[in-house]
Amino acid sequence: MTARTAVDGETAQLIAERMQILSTPSRVQILGRLKDGGPCAVAELADAVGMEASAVSHQLRQLRHLGLVVGERRGKQVIYDLHDSHVAELLDQAIFHVQHLRLGAHGPAADAAGQAS
Repeated sequence: MTARTAVDGETAQLIAERMQILSTPSRVQILGRLKDGGPCAVAELADAVGMEASAVSHQLRQLRHLGLVVGERRGKQVIYDLHDSHVAELLDQAIFHVQHLRLGAHGPAADAAGQAS
């Protein structure tokens, strides 16, 4: 079990900003594609999520600004990826929570090791 700490005002603000960016389904889909498929260019992301490349670029700018994705220039393209494993974990936990609620489960969920969280 991990130690719990109080959330100060500044930390709460930063968390809220990052969680708010996830309120748009297209951003969640982009992050999901990067989590499951690894790094890729805007055109590939656009195909994967069914959006125009310009719209995906706009979403990526916002995700990058808040430190959820990184971009690396390779020739004429920028290849995007999740910033780090914490972003993948955040997305996994959100997916798990939604699935948990869909099943009508209530109360503490068991983590991967089968312990109550």
